[in-house]
Amino acid sequence: MTDVGNPPQYFWCVAHHRVETGKDRCPAKNLLGPYGTAAEAEQALQRVQERNEQWDEDDARWSGQQP
Repeated sequence: MTDVGNPPQYFWCVAHHRVETGKDRCPAKNLLGPYGTAAEAEQALQRVQERNEQWDEDDARWSGQQP
């Protein structure tokens, strides 16, 4: 894969379950990112899950379902 950008950007492809970068990456509809490193891109789904859990907690607090 070739890197595009300076510094290069990394993406997590949800279709292929891999880190992608450069001109040969999948269409944007399949990508999470950009991330600054391949390691950050590899953790994309974990970060999505953590953020969703936090937002669910925030929503519950906002609606009065949690103290």
